[in-house]
Amino acid sequence: MSVSESEFYEVGMSLPPEVCRHVALRLLESVDPDDAFDHAAEAWLRTEAVTAYERLPQDPSRAVPAEDVRARLNAKWAARS
Repeated sequence: MSVSESEFYEVGMSLPPEVCRHVALRLLESVDPDDAFDHAAEAWLRTEAVTAYERLPQDPSRAVPAEDVRARLNAKWAARS
């Protein structure tokens, strides 16, 4: 039996919350950590980083050094494990 991604999602969302949570955690465990980090970083770059970059000229004092950003991301990622 083959199920499309959207069909799988719809079925998953119809599960009771506790079962959905359990399935989501098992799926997350199946993802290669490096791939998961890459996807999370890519999503962050496309959303939060773009917004912050666009606002920077209006208030340069809000700038955060790249090393600090990387350290925060690494800490968040480590806390998930």
